[in-house]
Amino acid sequence: MKAIVVGIMSQERMRERVLSIAKGEYKPKPSEPKIWFTSMRSLAEVLSDENRALLKVISETQPGSIAELALSTGRSPGNLSRTLKTMSNYGLVEMQAVHLRKVRPVAKATEFRILTST
Repeated sequence: MKAIVVGIMSQERMRERVLSIAKGEYKPKPSEPKIWFTSMRSLAEVLSDENRALLKVISETQPGSIAELALSTGRSPGNLSRTLKTMSNYGLVEMQAVHLRKVRPVAKATEFRILTST
């Protein structure tokens, strides 16, 4: 699995960057981060040791549902669901619909390159 490039940039600089892109004044390079965090603290919360271990378990076991993942990790389905939703919002996990009320978590990466701006 390829490493995902993650960036850290202030909210204000992110807003300026997005506006520049929208106006056509700036075109992001393919090597630039696709996932951005506003602080090292927010990155540390989402990519904590526990969450990175969870991504590895998802990648290795390829669970068919959140309930199956809960069994293999010993975590409650509700707790896992909240964590996976957050990780999905950042693009780290994809939640694939299996049946009407059943989703399957898929890890998008287990390795990360972190870039910061000043």
